Amino acid sequence: MASTAEFADVQQAGGTLQHGTAMLDSTDMANRSEGDGRQGTLAGLWLEPTRKRSHQQPDRSDVAAPSHETGSTSLEARTANRIAPWSVGALVNELRQHVEAAYSDLWVEGEISNCRVAPSGHVYFTLKDGEAQLLVVLFRRQAQLLGFNPQDGVVVLVRGRVSVYESRGQLQLIAETIQLRGAGALQLAYEQLKARLQIEGLFDAGRKRPLPAYPRTAGVITSLGGAVLHDIIKIVRRRHARLNLLVYPATVQGPDCATSVADGIRWFNQCPQSKFDGKVDLIVIARGGGSLEDLAGFNDESLARTIAASELPVVSAIGHETDFTIADFVADLRAPTPSAAAELITAAQHGVEERIAALAARIHRAARYQLMQARQRFTSLSVAQIQNRLQALIGRRSQRLDDLRHRLALVTDRGLRMHTSQLASLTARLERHNPAMHVALARRRLEVARQSLSGLAMATLAARITRLHHAAARLDALSPLAVLNRGYALVYLDDGTGAGQLLRNATDAQPGQTIRARLAKGCITAEVKTTSDA
Repeated sequence: MASTAEFADVQQAGGTLQHGTAMLDSTDMANRSEGDGRQGTLAGLWLEPTRKRSHQQPDRSDVAAPSHETGSTSLEARTANRIAPWSVGALVNELRQHVEAAYSDLWVEGEISNCRVAPSGHVYFTLKDGEAQLLVVLFRRQAQLLGFNPQDGVVVLVRGRVSVYESRGQLQLIAETIQLRGAGALQLAYEQLKARLQIEGLFDAGRKRPLPAYPRTAGVITSLGGAVLHDIIKIVRRRHARLNLLVYPATVQGPDCATSVADGIRWFNQCPQSKFDGKVDLIVIARGGGSLEDLAGFNDESLARTIAASELPVVSAIGHETDFTIADFVADLRAPTPSAAAELITAAQHGVEERIAALAARIHRAARYQLMQARQRFTSLSVAQIQNRLQALIGRRSQRLDDLRHRLALVTDRGLRMHTSQLASLTARLERHNPAMHVALARRRLEVARQSLSGLAMATLAARITRLHHAAARLDALSPLAVLNRGYALVYLDDGTGAGQLLRNATDAQPGQTIRARLAKGCITAEVKTTSDA
């Protein structure tokens, strides 16, 4: 039976979670703790995401609990002696020692919130679920070993030890490592596409075709620069030297991966038989292991439909045994590794039981090797207890320093914002009382008044000129000279003084009298000959 930590690693890599199939009971934990040093501690605390948590404490009567007789005696003595009370620092330090001894190695599952990375490189966040929350500290050295950056909203599995931050009296978990739980963006898209294609029937076993028992030519779609092709050639030459390999060089990583592999599948299906000895009997899609991002090209929907539409059987040999892609489910046969694919297409003579036994032996050897390495690592940890204590003390001091630095930054920013606001207010007040502004305002008003006065004077002058023109026109219309210009004349009696009587009737003049006629231009003197009333 595997330990809980091994169970967590295997199920996380495989993408599934089975409850209770590889868990240790308390008796087994105690036995392993006595036999393997710290291996019982490795089992720690396993929180299952779907299992409802009970508010009752688990029964640990059969697990060897750490002895705290000295601390208990100190607590009883201080409780009985009211004259010597606890100081806050001493009490928190005593509680910290108890908590660190009781919960020195455990696993806790929860959702990350309030994640913050300090300038020192330490990571601080809160691990919460529907019932409670716990502060978590991940120091810089452990944070640098993670393969991802912790973010809010991510469900993780944290391994570490419980401690107390004395400066605040807060319970916290000092993390050693973090494992992702739940689906990310690529994983979510993978699961959605997998469900949709499964509903369409592309994964059904009834549509998958068997591989030819003795193929003559196998088409291989892979990269020419990797070790995968060399492994396949080596195994084929060792197990089936007469098998011909026709290689289609393709891009097996990046945005062009799906298109390149699909082109290779269509090329093998359409390739005429005359170009080489015999038609291709099957197609092998091979690629080495990688992360979910590296294998994203094989989770493409168009590639999956191209594999399903292939007339030739397709063998998927992508990544390691724990890597699953959409191409694996659609292909007629999924090989754990490219080397295994070479063995599958050349191993018709071997029985199914022999192959299962060989794979089981490989798994058993790998498990024993991993277990041996784990035991060596755990054994070395017990020798470095002093170093761990020093690292814990340094970690607490670093956390205190980060806390003070954060508070100092907040106070500095608050003071800077306050002084900036005061400076802006004083500047505005000074600008309002600036004499130059008042002078400029008076000048603008004077200029406006001058322009207004000038406009008013011009308007008044224009009105007066207009009135003058109208009066002159009326005066000209009433002037006698204007009448004379139309051919009329003024006739006076000439008395020798030049101011004679204006004649209005012909009877006022007598024959023989001298008259003077005023014309428009000049005068005429004449003598009256006769007069007439008509």
